[in-house]
Amino acid sequence: MKAEIHPVYATAKVTCACGNTFATRSTQAEIHLDICAACHPFFTGKQKLIDTAGRVERFRQKYAKATA
Repeated sequence: MKAEIHPVYATAKVTCACGNTFATRSTQAEIHLDICAACHPFFTGKQKLIDTAGRVERFRQKYAKATA
């Protein structure tokens, strides 16, 4: 590898909007996030399925008949 062409890859402090902090490695010293694994609805189990005009229910009814 060529000398002096690569950026410094050091430990970085990551801070989420929810207050969660953790360390990782990056070329940036600090990283600020809007959402992380500690507050993301998918990982916390609080994810809600948004039903627009009954589409989810129609899908379930359609394929419930096909398998029954």
